[in-house]
Amino acid sequence: MALLTHAQQRQVEEAVTRAEQHTDAEIVTVLAPRADDYSYIPLLWASLIALLVPALAHFFIGGIQIYSLLMLQWASFVFLSLIFRIPAITTRLIPPRVRHWRASNLARRQFLEQKLHHTQDRTGVLIFVSEAERYVEILVDEGISRHLDDSDWGSIVSDFTRRVGLGHTAEGFIACIEASAQLLAQHIPKTQPRNQLPNRLVML
Repeated sequence: MALLTHAQQRQVEEAVTRAEQHTDAEIVTVLAPRADDYSYIPLLWASLIALLVPALAHFFIGGIQIYSLLMLQWASFVFLSLIFRIPAITTRLIPPRVRHWRASNLARRQFLEQKLHHTQDRTGVLIFVSEAERYVEILVDEGISRHLDDSDWGSIVSDFTRRVGLGHTAEGFIACIEASAQLLAQHIPKTQPRNQLPNRLVML
C-alpha cells in the first residue's frame, strides 16, 4: 500500500488551511494504511481449509495412511497460514462488513484522540481514510450536525471512496477538503480567526 509522499502531505495540509479560512469548522485529516492487522484471519482460514484436507485427499486419492493424512493436513495449515499473511490476500479474505466495521471503529477512536470533541462551539470535522479497506468517513461534532445531515456528505464521501479505490488518495483528500469547505462555508461561515487543531495530515 503506497503511502503519501511528503509533498502530497503538504498539499493536504495546505488544502485544510485554505478551507479553514472560510469556515469556523476545525478540519482534521487522518490516513490509516489499514484499520487492523487482522492477524487472526490467516490462521482462521488456514485452519478451516486444513480441516477439509483429509476428506478431500481421501475422496480424490484414497488409500492414504493416517500418518500421511496428518502430515498433509499439517503441511497445508503451515503453507496456507504463510500465504494468507500476504496483505493483499488477507484483505480479500475478510468480509466487507467486518472491514468496514473495524475501519469505522478506528475513525471514532481517532475523533476522540485528535480532540475534535473539544473544539470551541463543537465544530470539529474529521476526514478519515483507511486505505486497505477502501473506507472513507466524515465525522462531525454537534456544532456541525445541527446544520448539516449525514446525507449532505454522501456524494463527497462516495467520490473520495472511488478515488481511494483507484489509488488516488492524495487527490481524493484535496477534492474532499475543497468540497467540504464549500459546504461548511455556507452553513458554518468564518466568524473569528482561530486554529485550535493542527492542519497537518495525521498518518497512523
